Amino acid sequence: MTNKHIYKQFFAGIIGAITLGAWVSVHAQAQTETQQIKPPKFSKFQEASQFKLPANGKPFKPSDLNQSKKADEASRGIPRGIDDRIPMTSRKYPWSTIGRVQGTTTDSKSYHCTGTLIDDDIVLTNAHCVIDPDTHKLSQKILFMPNVINGVVQDEVLVEQVVYGTDFTDDKLTNQINDWALLKINQPLGRKYGHLGWKSLRSSTLINNPKTLSFVGYSGDFPNPKKKGYEDLTAGRGWTASFEAGCSIVGEKSGVLYHDCATGGGSSGGPLIAWVGEQPYIVALNNAEIKNLATNQDITNLAVKIDFLDKLAGGN
Repeated sequence: MTNKHIYKQFFAGIIGAITLGAWVSVHAQAQTETQQIKPPKFSKFQEASQFKLPANGKPFKPSDLNQSKKADEASRGIPRGIDDRIPMTSRKYPWSTIGRVQGTTTDSKSYHCTGTLIDDDIVLTNAHCVIDPDTHKLSQKILFMPNVINGVVQDEVLVEQVVYGTDFTDDKLTNQINDWALLKINQPLGRKYGHLGWKSLRSSTLINNPKTLSFVGYSGDFPNPKKKGYEDLTAGRGWTASFEAGCSIVGEKSGVLYHDCATGGGSSGGPLIAWVGEQPYIVALNNAEIKNLATNQDITNLAVKIDFLDKLAGGN
């Protein structure tokens, strides 16, 4: 395959996957606003000098939460078949930190993505989960709901401020590399649910350690309540996160990471997690998939490098 052909697929895939990942709602529902809510304040990365993160990037587990590497603590044994994903049904740390980002567009349409607490009041997700890549319009309302399982929402908080890496007015490669956003929520939920750390590992380190990552996302194609073992997940698709263990970063080109974790619409913003010293760290941010435009089959998935967090935290 020629480089020219690869890049045609690459750029077409970014646009198609971003649209599917957030702005086509996989669980749209009518919402009636009972009160006027002020939209979040949006700031570009370059204009957000006062938006600082903790310098150490370390994870935090509340003392009253247990920790487990198993994301399906409450589940019976479920046959995986071809799909390696299982429902994330654990309330334990670190799965407690991951939740639904629920947005409302300027024309009152509902959509969702995935987000992760990385500080007491900061959630990490994709820029395309809060800014429409095609129209460049900003979401009018954004909520974060941590650890939603089978539609059960324990907490629902409002996003007050958004710092984003791109508003999708640059070239496609630049937009892809900077497809991240930080959401400042109006309550310090990280103290209750904990938050993940992050590590900016070299691409070669990630690639040379295959089948060591975990991925979580509120995919709109998962779970299927009709599948054996999923009958109790009656809230439907997108209302219980999918979890996959043993996936990999398979390549890197022009600053873009490629991975083989199973994704679907709604999993945008989901964390690729590595366990380092028995502690969970985000090492990449899922954001898009490349499809064969002729057959609509998935080819590979794309992820954003996490080193931008070091810059925001005042690192190198």
